[in-house]
Amino acid sequence: MRLSLLKSAIIGLLVLLAGCSSVRLGYGSGPLLAWWWLDGYVDFSRENAPLAQQGIDRWFEWHRATQLPAYAGLLDAAAQDVLEPVTAAQACGWQARMRGALTPALDRAVEIAADLVPTLGEAQLRHIEQRYAKGNDEMRSDFLQPDPAVRQRESVKRTVDRIERVYGRLEPAQTRVIAAGVAASPFDPERWLADRERRQRDTLAILRELVTTGADRDRRLAGLRTLALRIERSPDPDYRAYQLRLAEYNCQFAARIHNATTPEQRRKARDTFKGWADDFRALAATPG
Repeated sequence: MRLSLLKSAIIGLLVLLAGCSSVRLGYGSGPLLAWWWLDGYVDFSRENAPLAQQGIDRWFEWHRATQLPAYAGLLDAAAQDVLEPVTAAQACGWQARMRGALTPALDRAVEIAADLVPTLGEAQLRHIEQRYAKGNDEMRSDFLQPDPAVRQRESVKRTVDRIERVYGRLEPAQTRVIAAGVAASPFDPERWLADRERRQRDTLAILRELVTTGADRDRRLAGLRTLALRIERSPDPDYRAYQLRLAEYNCQFAARIHNATTPEQRRKARDTFKGWADDFRALAATPG
């Protein structure tokens, strides 16, 4: 199973939960949503579907008991910090903490996926390849509109939607700050999509090699961990340099937007984080 796929599923689940009126309402559906999402990529067979479902259930049981308390603690800290101005360095620190919080979840997914890899057939690998192509077409439609003005407008809309989910309704002047920041961003969707396609080719090559050679569990884990590492650190030095430039800019951008918010908006963000933290604690205390 593809590692960037697993990471996307984990992040996508958290984003979906953040959009719910209560995280508690969404988390209970997590195993079903994860199954639906992953099956859409892999097209599990009657033979490996039970193993995949068991793996998803095990992951959620572990995640609920061990990771949600840590997420709650992180959100408690964020609820305090969000009331004050922030620097770009502080924004980078928070991004690093969030990435670190997701690392154990991805590591656990790797261990579970290692048991599933030997059951994959060539038809399923082709299905993943086809689903990659479909997803890339969707990404082109969403991020690579031929008209630069449309591309800019859609990028601003996505950014505003994410920010309003935390801070509440933005004012026109704040939206203009976001539009200017998006216009100045070094984000290059064509380069990003090309790297995404390269990682997909790498993933399929490694999966085929693991399946066709009958790799033992240690080799499967090593192969999957190599893929996981490439999600965060591209083997292409030019692309790594681009990622660093983009990360630096995003920290500055996040700080600029936060510092443009009103006290009322920051209190709304604090209440949002506290609500999520309370939900995570309640979920962690309740058996799945």
